[in-house]
Amino acid sequence: MKSDVCKIAGDEASLKNILNEVERTAAYNKLDSHSAGRLRLMAEELIGMLPELLEYADGDFWIEVENNKYELHTSLLPNKAMSSDKREKLLSISTSGKNEAGKGIMGKILLAVQMMMLDYSQVTTTAGNFYEMGRSWSLETYRSYAKKQQGEAWDELEKSIISNISDDVVVRIHEKKVEIVITKAF
Repeated sequence: MKSDVCKIAGDEASLKNILNEVERTAAYNKLDSHSAGRLRLMAEELIGMLPELLEYADGDFWIEVENNKYELHTSLLPNKAMSSDKREKLLSISTSGKNEAGKGIMGKILLAVQMMMLDYSQVTTTAGNFYEMGRSWSLETYRSYAKKQQGEAWDELEKSIISNISDDVVVRIHEKKVEIVITKAF
């Protein structure tokens, strides 16, 4: 089952539509209040980073459900008119103005999306509309890395809402869009 697709922008109304769609989907699938609350928490974590991303892209949100596996999909089409000034602004997101690793898990997810948007923008500027590199970032892969490293990376995972309640988060380039897919089986 696929929910309605919500067009999203950085405004409060479109972000609220995401939460409304999550609640409708939870009710339609008769999720208990605990599971519905977890689904909403994952959506709220996603919403927290969207305004910054939607400055450089147009977006859609929907939920897919199959056999009690829920996928929260966000698809972002980078603005083809992204100028070099906008690229520089995006690269200077850290306080130091350097391209540094994001802080916390949501920061790392945000950074993965931003880097894919930059790559997409740069490639489409020089190579027309052809772009299929198949790049992706996965929370599950990062978990494996953090478990081996322990230290700060593992501490971030233990403190993260999204890490503790989702099964995985994947950021990937799909067709001409950057997608964020959060999965959870109930």
